[in-house]
Amino acid sequence: MGWTIDDMPDLRGRIALVTGANSGLGLETTRALLRSGATVLMACRSRRKGEAARAELLEQGSSGVDLLDLDLADLDNVDACCREVQSRYDRLDLLINNAGLMAPPRLLSQQGHEMQFAVNHLGHFALTQALLPLMEGREQARVVTVTSGAQYFGAIAWDDLNGEKRYDRWKAYGQSKLANVMFALELNHRLEQSGSSVRSLAAHPGLARTNLQPLSVAANGAWQEALAYRLMDPMFQSAAQGALPQLMAATSPAVQGGEHYGPSKFGGMRGAPKRQPVARAARSQEQRSRLWAVSSELIQNRSAAV
Repeated sequence: MGWTIDDMPDLRGRIALVTGANSGLGLETTRALLRSGATVLMACRSRRKGEAARAELLEQGSSGVDLLDLDLADLDNVDACCREVQSRYDRLDLLINNAGLMAPPRLLSQQGHEMQFAVNHLGHFALTQALLPLMEGREQARVVTVTSGAQYFGAIAWDDLNGEKRYDRWKAYGQSKLANVMFALELNHRLEQSGSSVRSLAAHPGLARTNLQPLSVAANGAWQEALAYRLMDPMFQSAAQGALPQLMAATSPAVQGGEHYGPSKFGGMRGAPKRQPVARAARSQEQRSRLWAVSSELIQNRSAAV
């Protein structure tokens, strides 16, 4: 059968923050963490959708669930969310960087960055940096950054991060998902070098049925994409199944920092989670360090002109 939520340890007394917690993988991750006794901070862009998801969980008997406003497309809002967490909680055990966008038309974030790079990578980069002090010294403290199979065909366009010269929505998505893995690995390297007790891992859900697919189709009017999803429908697994790799990475006593988890069957598209290789492009220490430096500068300058 492989690893399931029944294998999760007792999480009573532990605090987890999940981004994009109101639907899809984030909601199922939140549900599973609550089931194991954790207090979960649901960080959501939409207050209305976050309240509805929280109400659903409470009606199902969950407790220990809080709600935070978080718009990863606005670095100033990310800062505000972190200040809110710091004012209300004195510690954090798990940070699950789950929220994301998939293949929209070219849009820019509040600070002028290409939207997928901003939301999927930069916002989580800034969030993690600000919250790490709350995690330091906590036993089994982990940051889990959610990527996708798109990492394997992703490439960092160093001379055109914002897609100003040429924008391809799927290439931009692949870039952001590769950046997720590069960040997770580089973060773990730096944590280990500094003697930190926190560890960083990555996870991907395979082909999971979430709201990302219909949102992408609606935003682009892409009938060919809609047809492809219908043809692929038998291969899709549920959001609950897709959340297992990130839950395993976040909670299993057997995992180690710097590892990457994903589904075990059909080339990583579905099945029980297990350790999986990362994209070749993410294995270069030099390239990961370069992305870290560029990301740090973009966040500090609050400008896309890098």
